[in-house]
Amino acid sequence: MRILYAIQGTGNGHLSRARDIVPILQKKGELDLLVSGYQADVDLPFEVKYRCNGLSFIFGKSGGVDLLKTVTSVSPITLYGEIKEIPVEKYDLVINDFEPVSAWACKLKNIPCISLSHQCALFSPKTPKPQKFDPVGKAILSNYAPTTANYGFHFDTFDKQIYTPVIRQQIRELHPENKGHYTVYLPSYRDQTLVEKLGKFPAAKWEVFSKHNKKPLETGNVSIRPVNNDGFIKSMTTSMGVLCGAGFETPAEALFLEKKLMVIPMKNQYEQHCNAAALEQMGVPVLQSLAGVDGKIEEWLETSEGVRVNYPDITEQIIDELLQKHGK
Repeated sequence: MRILYAIQGTGNGHLSRARDIVPILQKKGELDLLVSGYQADVDLPFEVKYRCNGLSFIFGKSGGVDLLKTVTSVSPITLYGEIKEIPVEKYDLVINDFEPVSAWACKLKNIPCISLSHQCALFSPKTPKPQKFDPVGKAILSNYAPTTANYGFHFDTFDKQIYTPVIRQQIRELHPENKGHYTVYLPSYRDQTLVEKLGKFPAAKWEVFSKHNKKPLETGNVSIRPVNNDGFIKSMTTSMGVLCGAGFETPAEALFLEKKLMVIPMKNQYEQHCNAAALEQMGVPVLQSLAGVDGKIEEWLETSEGVRVNYPDITEQIIDELLQKHGK
């Protein structure tokens, strides 16, 4: 069976999850990989047959997506050309992790496309949603990478065919410690903003991983480090807690490692506000921005424990179910 596995390359989470999913799929058939987007800081240690520009969301520096840079980074002609050129018809099965090029290629050619992603879990009416309705954000999420069947991952099993997160083996094999620092990953904020805000809490040591700085920098109780997969994992594993955006993989891994967690959803990012709603329902503190929240951060720092979860290793079981229903 020929399988095409298409992965979104905008965020680190998709490629991190793929590191565990790819070896499983390689056992099931003849596998080719497609990656589109270019905002990730994580490498994929496998041969990639198709690399596309796709549709990337560009991080800003004020807590959200830079809409202008996002729009201007897209060439409709290039995107349409990529969609037309991907030979999805040559595959027996197309599996998609929120990847637009292969999804639209399948839609135009009337070929089944199976979603194996976090984003498709958000389509269920049973998953938590933000109080403020965002019709534009919801429309973008629904039409970004259209698929014909959904197998979703979320922080909890809110509905049928919604499973707990894929925790990569690299994380499962760790032995968490507490060396007293806090790990921070907020790529949509300027480093200087984070230094000024976190510097107000001198009793805490902050290890900030930055998309905006290529050299390590120490400022008082705040250290700025370039994003590095192994360095970030080591910091998170030995941390007292994690302060990060309301993405999916990083919060899920922090919860799995039994770290206390606080999240800040990115502005203009509907998916992250859905994630924040789910995490808040589970008891994780959520900030809407870094402005005027010193008291909430202080309260979180004084908290001794985080939310407890159970994320069993069922990735191959999910893929076997998918293949049984949709494989040829």
